[in-house]
Amino acid sequence: MWNSLTKYHPRIGYTLMPSVKSRIPWETGGYLVRTNAAGFRSDHEFVKERATGKFRAILFGDSQTAGDGSSNGERYSDVVANIVPNFEVFNYALPATGTDQHYLTYLDCADVDHDLLIIGIHVENIVRVAYRFRPYLDASGNEVIYAKPFFSIERGDLVLNHVPVPKAPLTRATISAADAPHVEWGVPYAGLRNVVKKLGMRDLMQKLTRFQPVPDYDSPDNERWLLLRKILETWIRGSKAPVLLFLIPMWPFIEGSSDPASYRARFRELADDTGCYLHDPLADLWKYSADERRSFRFKLDSHLSPKGHQAMAKSLAATIERIVAEDRR
Repeated sequence: MWNSLTKYHPRIGYTLMPSVKSRIPWETGGYLVRTNAAGFRSDHEFVKERATGKFRAILFGDSQTAGDGSSNGERYSDVVANIVPNFEVFNYALPATGTDQHYLTYLDCADVDHDLLIIGIHVENIVRVAYRFRPYLDASGNEVIYAKPFFSIERGDLVLNHVPVPKAPLTRATISAADAPHVEWGVPYAGLRNVVKKLGMRDLMQKLTRFQPVPDYDSPDNERWLLLRKILETWIRGSKAPVLLFLIPMWPFIEGSSDPASYRARFRELADDTGCYLHDPLADLWKYSADERRSFRFKLDSHLSPKGHQAMAKSLAATIERIVAEDRR
């Protein structure tokens, strides 16, 4: 399982074990994971110098970008590298992490030449960056709670906390009353939503109620949005290479049961203010039929399926090609 492939990192929380090859059990029967010497999923090493004639991007994100459920070559990063000529991607994504940890991964691990920085933003991460602890299942299937690094904004500046990241796991019984509110326990009303899902009424209920899974995007002054924005703004302005924000929608937005207007507005404002590139794949994804869009995730799990990665890659490729063309003028 994933927890047997991770190792402690004092600032990020964890990275993957270097130079391993393992088959991970999955609803499809399993998928193959290979890591390189740097401790990231890749079939090749992350060499510092670019090859002549190659345009190189470095990519960061969570499990949707890391490719949980899919083998390395099936991920959108690998697929888009096969679509765009003379283009390569170094994928630094880590499962079960937030944008705060992605920024730290960039600072600590991405000392390679690159022409483009791509930040894969699963829009759910506005919630994840607000928490200081996250529950996981250990090798025996028991819940354990691990600390994560987190940022706060103090006097207008980002301040990093929980570093070095505490190693010792906690449980619901041992976590302090002060820390318990800062655990990412899960989606609100998850129990009710699971009942609705089992009855086969989830999509209908979401459409009828206009369910909004991430209401923190509704206001530009929301505290969680201001924190996520500050992390991204600091990252973008500190990058020597052009930056592309790649938005990865949640399924209620892809499948049409929720309104994406709020989060799209917030990221458009950020892109306009910082001058970075922004790619939003929703318009392309909505061109597929409802059945096709449903096949973009697994039957039991919410991660992108290989078909979903292909659709994401096809959408992203057009923007990548435009950026490469601009760079070569």
